[in-house]
Amino acid sequence: MTRSTGPARLRPALRAPRATRANAVPAGAWWLWALGLATAASRTTNPLLLGLLVGVAGYVVAARRTDAPWARSYGAFIRLGLFVVAVRVVFSVLLGSSVPGTDTLFTLPEVPLPGWAQGIRIGGRVTGEQLVFALYEGAKLAALLICVGAANSLANPARLLKSLPGALYEAGVAVVVAMTFAPNMVADVARLRTARRLRGRPTGGIRAVLQIGLPVLEGALERSVAVAASMDARGYGRTAQVPPAVRRTTHVLTLGGLLGVCAGTYGLLAAQGAAHGLPLLLAGLVAALAGLRLGGRRSVRTRYRPDRWDVRAWLVAASGAAVAAAMIRAGAVDPDALRPGVVPLTAPVLPLWPAAAVLIGLLPAVVAPLPPSPSDSKERP
Repeated sequence: MTRSTGPARLRPALRAPRATRANAVPAGAWWLWALGLATAASRTTNPLLLGLLVGVAGYVVAARRTDAPWARSYGAFIRLGLFVVAVRVVFSVLLGSSVPGTDTLFTLPEVPLPGWAQGIRIGGRVTGEQLVFALYEGAKLAALLICVGAANSLANPARLLKSLPGALYEAGVAVVVAMTFAPNMVADVARLRTARRLRGRPTGGIRAVLQIGLPVLEGALERSVAVAASMDARGYGRTAQVPPAVRRTTHVLTLGGLLGVCAGTYGLLAAQGAAHGLPLLLAGLVAALAGLRLGGRRSVRTRYRPDRWDVRAWLVAASGAAVAAAMIRAGAVDPDALRPGVVPLTAPVLPLWPAAAVLIGLLPAVVAPLPPSPSDSKERP
């Protein structure tokens, strides 16, 4: 009997395993990866780079999303992005633009406005430079939305909320309960509408809505009371005694850290604020995490089956951070490549090394565990 050696034996070890509850990528890692891609999209208006970012996000979603209900939201975000682009172009046509241009495409009837509305016009001349600028700006916002949609499709929202720090666990529990009850309410509505349809009663109109809504509301209240009783029996809401000085320090650190995060994020998204935004963002994160750490002393709960950040999870999060860092660096070294000119109109060029950096975002499609297939669930006893 011969035993296989060489590369044939190494292939199974390099292949990503099937995802289980123990080795699944934490929701926070998926969000960090998606936010890295979104940060990269916010630094450029080059349609080639934006299309590459959207393609990277779409490929990872297609390769690693599951059959869960939240995994079907990616298509909705794509449609929302296309709608944003269309709205941006329509607004530019109807309300004009500050971008000067000489290539006139057509002229709309212009509505005369009073003197106090100087600088605003409705209708008038529409130029090619104006439309291209609107397309570039709309595509950037659409790419941001699609990257966020990728995180929604890949990350389990319940696991993300359960992994919140101890200082925020009350809010996390409330949101998890609400997300658990929403599908039940939808199922109740469908069940009651089917029952009315079988009895020959109308399912539309105000009267039907009232007759369906009352039983649904009653069932929701009964479930709420049952969940509240079970949570009280398990000790939810119990808090430990914390000195007043610690509480005040917690509030100052958390509030100051969140303000620093907001200001640093604004600096990163601004055209010239990356140099000041990154240190401010890091300082705000450190202060906010310290405040949340101190606030967690009020919580006396234990965590059941916490998410483990293994090597694969860190690689997923680091790939998004690497794409964001490379795009920020490219904006400082060669800003013209990331923001193609519109006056005069020039064809966008794909910069090589920023495009290669964007491809780092494909790493989760290789290292993240494979989603369970339907055949796996059928084979389970």
